[in-house]
This record gives sequence, C-alpha cells and structure tokens, in this order.
Amino acid sequence: MRIARARIGNEEHFGHVTGSEKGLLFHVLNGDPLHAGLSIARTGQELPLENVQLLAPVAGPTKIVGFGKNFTGAPKVTSWREGSPVTFLKPPSAVIGPGETILLPSGAREVELEAELAVVIGTRTHRIQHSDALDHAFGYTVVNDVTAKDYMTDGHWTRPKGYDTFCPVGPWIETELDPRDVMVQGAVDGVIVQRGSTADMVLDVAGLIAYAADIFTLEPGDLILTGSPPGRTTLVAGQKVTVSVDGIGELINPVELAR
Repeated sequence: MRIARARIGNEEHFGHVTGSEKGLLFHVLNGDPLHAGLSIARTGQELPLENVQLLAPVAGPTKIVGFGKNFTGAPKVTSWREGSPVTFLKPPSAVIGPGETILLPSGAREVELEAELAVVIGTRTHRIQHSDALDHAFGYTVVNDVTAKDYMTDGHWTRPKGYDTFCPVGPWIETELDPRDVMVQGAVDGVIVQRGSTADMVLDVAGLIAYAADIFTLEPGDLILTGSPPGRTTLVAGQKVTVSVDGIGELINPVELAR
C-alpha cells in the first residue's frame, strides 16, 4: 500500500495512492495512518494525483537517524554487535517533499546527493532483536541524504548533513516492500551517478533498525536512512536530482542557490 501526504487547497491530508503511473489516484484518508493504523477509513474523496501537491510523507519525525559507509565493499555482518556503523542525526527541519527545492548553502562547493532507502518506523521501538526488527517498520520511502562534503573535514557530520532542505523524502511510503534486495539509484539531469542494491549493504536493514533502537527510543514516523551506494557528483544550481528505489518510485527535486 502506498501512503502519501498532500496539500489540497489549504489543508494537509494523508492519502492512499492507487493505480498505475498513467493514472494515479489520491484517496483522502480520515486521519494519520502512522498513528491510527492502516485500517483507517477513506473519506470517499479521491483526486487525480497530479491535482494535489505531494508533501514529505512523514509529518514531523522526532528524529532522523542516518548511517554512513554502509556500501563500502567490506564483508557483510549479521549483527551490529560485530562492528559499529557510522551513525549520525539529521534535524527534522532538513525535510522537504517531492518537487521542493534543494538549496545550496553559500560557500559550499561540494554538495552531493546520496540516494538511499529510508525506513519509516511504525511503533514505539527500543532494544529489539534483529529477527524482530522489520516488524517495527511501518514502511519504506525514498530519501536523498544531501551532504556538503567540503564541510566534513573536521570529522563531524552534523553541519554538512543538517542544512534546511538537505533531506528530501518521498514520494510516498510503501508498506509492502521487502527491503532486503532492492535497487537504489541516484541521477542528475537524467545521468545515473549512483546505483546499488540493498543486498550489498554491510549491515542489512533489520540490523540498522536494531542498532538505532539500541541507542534511541524510536517513535512512529521516525526515519532511518540506510546508506547510499557508490558514486559521487557535485550538485550545481539549475540541475534536477532524481532518486529512485525499485518497488517504491522516484523522488525528484530541483537544485538552486540559497538566497
């Protein structure tokens, strides 16, 4: 099931997206399924998807937990206890939705996309087993972990990853995805610059959820960014970035300079 959030007129609504790419419909839901459950009823209102403005499918996550260097080619591990993955937090204020503009900070010269699969947490989660971890996911979405690489020289990742607009998310949450072997891809102006399968990650999605939940209490709507495949390119104003995950869809954002 595809769960989206959209602005219709002056109001924001969650909705169930149905149909094929040639005819998608947004069925307005009577509430927030992240907190009320997927059994929440439709209102009966439905609109062509092109007639609504899609927003980031999560509204105000309490935290965004990121993992780096998870596609390094190093041997896979079956548990986070075998090694500590690089972990960081992005502020919720970095989140933008489909079609919104990535703003390049003044002075940054090496801002890059990082195409990633993101986990959307569905239940309050703390200290769980690897074998149970996927049960705590509400679903999965596409994310671009935008990073100012030239600001990482001091070894800290908060500033280079934390700017406003540096966490595009969307277009919706897919609740029925199997995250163990899906292709993740990033492209700039139609040219593919990153591509890899989640099957090649050092620590799998369940392991990342379990690791994050050992540190933090995860709340419904929190995001876990699972790492980006190899490939680098510097973003410049006027470009269009497309991040896609098989089984979910495409997240497209333009790039401009911050004013």
